[in-house]
Amino acid sequence: MTVLTQTFLRELRAKHDVSEAVFLTDHAYHLSVALNRAGLRFQTILHGNLNAVERIFREIKCRTSLLSNSFSHVDPATAET
Repeated sequence: MTVLTQTFLRELRAKHDVSEAVFLTDHAYHLSVALNRAGLRFQTILHGNLNAVERIFREIKCRTSLLSNSFSHVDPATAET
């Protein structure tokens, strides 16, 4: 997982100026390791705004899964229309 995170951070740095950013993490070891290796600042937070963001991503993931299941038996051409 650390390699994937490092790749994401490398692409993020290429597209955005994150030198002054402070990344919020939740005890995700791979994330803190990758941020450390990239020389980026981070802060571990267990409660608060981070949990709100996680709820949004959880909801998106759930809805995407439900949509995918709805079209799992359909011919791809039919699903596109």
